Amino acid sequence: MTYIVGIDGGGTKTAVTIAHEREQEGTLCSFAVGPINYNGGDAQAIAAAFGDMFHQLKHHCGDLGEVAHLCIGAAGVSNPVVGQLLEEQVRGQGYRGPLTITGDQETALYGAQNALQGIILIAGTGSICFGVNEQGRQHRTGGFGHLIDDEGSGYYIGRELLSILVQAEDGRLTDTILPALVYEQLGLSSVQEVIGFVYDPRTTKKDIAKLAPIMTAACQSGDVQALALAERCAASLFKLVVPVMERLELYEHPIAIAGSVLQQSRVVQAALERMLANIYPHSRLILPIKDAAYGAVLLGRSKLNNASS
Repeated sequence: MTYIVGIDGGGTKTAVTIAHEREQEGTLCSFAVGPINYNGGDAQAIAAAFGDMFHQLKHHCGDLGEVAHLCIGAAGVSNPVVGQLLEEQVRGQGYRGPLTITGDQETALYGAQNALQGIILIAGTGSICFGVNEQGRQHRTGGFGHLIDDEGSGYYIGRELLSILVQAEDGRLTDTILPALVYEQLGLSSVQEVIGFVYDPRTTKKDIAKLAPIMTAACQSGDVQALALAERCAASLFKLVVPVMERLELYEHPIAIAGSVLQQSRVVQAALERMLANIYPHSRLILPIKDAAYGAVLLGRSKLNNASS
């Protein structure tokens, strides 16, 4: 019996799904190991994660020769060095079979739609939209990093909250509870301390993005600045979706939404739904059907079937 292995390489953990080669025989098991993200990841920790992963693969599959295809979806693979490093790790563990390495937005889409086509909009720490149509044409918008992009993401919201805080403190903005909520979450009490936090070299984009839920809480209280921020966030995400829908002519295909911003902020989600309905009345947002590791299984199985046909 042979297997397909799908891997979703994340920045905090890596999800692995083992499925039977034949779709009708279903999934064998799923498990998680450490991160394998080379974008800011520790090389030793990545090597350890691969070691743990392949130890478990051998346990479940019996032998690596039983793996008919291994597919990895990971961030940063548009940089050929990242793809090369991932392949070196896989081959270094003794796997010699067919291997696919692709961007995590592709495997996330296939899992979310449970098919090799459709649209996914992701707004977590960062933001990206990706689509594939029936002809196999692809288009991506966003996902170019927090310094020049990631509009509508958790980082974007956190940065805007910090901007609102300093503007409220110097008198440019009034009547908002957002500064108090930011101070409370950070455990700080002055603008000077906040500036120290923002520009501390140890502060990461994830630290800024963790502030995003404050917006949702303030929206529930009717805070005008929070509601306006949620509207700007939705507008930014709308701008990501439109080129994908237009270029791929996926006007009526459901849009899978992933990431904490879209899944946890009903205000942003509702605003985005309203914006889409004004131009694309047949569009709708859906939650992912399955995860990105299973999406990697679908892609791996497709590659295997194409190679044998």
